[in-house]
Amino acid sequence: MFIERIPNRNSPPCILLRETFRRDGKVKHRTIANLSKWPPHIVEGLRRLFKAGPSAGSLGDPTSAAPAFRITRSRPHGHVEAVLSTMRKLGIPNLLGSKPSPERNACMAMIAARILFPGSKLAISRCLGPETLTSTLAQECALPDDVDENHLYAAMDWLLPRQARIEKALATRHLQEGSLVLYDLTSSYFEGKTCPLAHLGHSRDGKKGKLQIVYGLLCNRHGTPVAVEVFDGNTADPMTLGAQIKKLRGRFGIQRLILVGDRGMITQARIDQELRDVEGLDWISALRSSQIAELSGAGLIQPSLFDEKNLAEIQSPDFPGERLVVCRNPLLARSRAHKREELLAATEADLEKIRSAVLRAKAPVRGAARIGLRVGRVIGKHKMAKHFDLQISDTTFSSSRRSENITREAAIAGLYDARALRRVNGLHLWPLVTLGLFRQFRIEGFPNEFANFCEEFFNCAPHRRRQKNFIYGVDEHAHQFFQNPQRCNFVEELGNCFP
Repeated sequence: MFIERIPNRNSPPCILLRETFRRDGKVKHRTIANLSKWPPHIVEGLRRLFKAGPSAGSLGDPTSAAPAFRITRSRPHGHVEAVLSTMRKLGIPNLLGSKPSPERNACMAMIAARILFPGSKLAISRCLGPETLTSTLAQECALPDDVDENHLYAAMDWLLPRQARIEKALATRHLQEGSLVLYDLTSSYFEGKTCPLAHLGHSRDGKKGKLQIVYGLLCNRHGTPVAVEVFDGNTADPMTLGAQIKKLRGRFGIQRLILVGDRGMITQARIDQELRDVEGLDWISALRSSQIAELSGAGLIQPSLFDEKNLAEIQSPDFPGERLVVCRNPLLARSRAHKREELLAATEADLEKIRSAVLRAKAPVRGAARIGLRVGRVIGKHKMAKHFDLQISDTTFSSSRRSENITREAAIAGLYDARALRRVNGLHLWPLVTLGLFRQFRIEGFPNEFANFCEEFFNCAPHRRRQKNFIYGVDEHAHQFFQNPQRCNFVEELGNCFP
């Protein structure tokens, strides 16, 4: 837009606010307003604004060269408002404390910062400090200007005695009698030496030689967190299961539930000692690879089971009173076969170098101990010891593949077997075992559609008929819903799971 003065003979000029546009390749002008009655200094100020001149505060004085105000600092606010408003809608402030307090404000800021700019307490305090703040988070949470990491640690100390009450409120909100409860563990490593819970243990971070802590998370069927507990860093995963059962049945008062955990968590020993004889406590887990291999060796898992669909329910006397649902993921099987062949080839190449070093004429490697050390490094690097026969003597070395072992492993590649008590309704079991099929299509690049599909499928619970009708209803319009024949086949396959 611009201001145009049009002479008017002996009369005052006509002052128009106009804009330029293009039509059919020609430049046209359009009048927006007539400013002839405006005071001249206002018109001049507006003209200067259009030319990126001084700010609006100097409109009244066109001769002023200085702007009316100066921007000294501009802090991002939109993302802060989005996170804090969502937290308020979820009722997080009332969960933390019934009354406003500096500690509650600091906890709100730390939760929001974990979403906006994750980091240590020191890094967060620097983002909240008056000299280095990066957003309006400190102002919105009413934090003092002298906030530092010690202020945040004090707020966490204030929060710790309230953990049990907060978890109880979350359990009341998200868990009911007969709920599916998901449980898993992870770990975090330490650089320091003074944490009483930090110990050496199995590092999921790949930080060997570092102290760590282990913490477990309880969620509802949708993955909403309900409770968290920290354990010593050298605690084995199965050893944490008993504390969670006591928490669910004692503190939360849920007597009937279905606990879902991975095969490293819900082991056979935990099932026999802590789960099987507890009234109202059901569980869903998976078999280990060695157990699947035993079922395959016994002839209970045949390739023909997966000719029509990639899911099959079997029974075994080794698992009395349990439902075993085997799922086959062909994409995973092909991926593992490719990786296995690469590792075998790499191992053979390294072993051949050792054999050449033993057979060479000049300075050959001698001694079974020396040869064994070299072979051990290669086998340990590629983790292929179970697939090779090794013959080592003081002057010779040879190796060969164990074809039977490789064939046996290939037969169960891509298989995983969900296990549950027979009284567990298939309504809960089938959606979990079909997770493998969801992963298959995620690999092929369809995450969004399948996330929506899974959400609709799970929302049909607890009515089996609604789930079956949903599956077949989608199947009728599968080509429109998924826009891909493979995805249509998946819907048909999932529909066949329901008798």
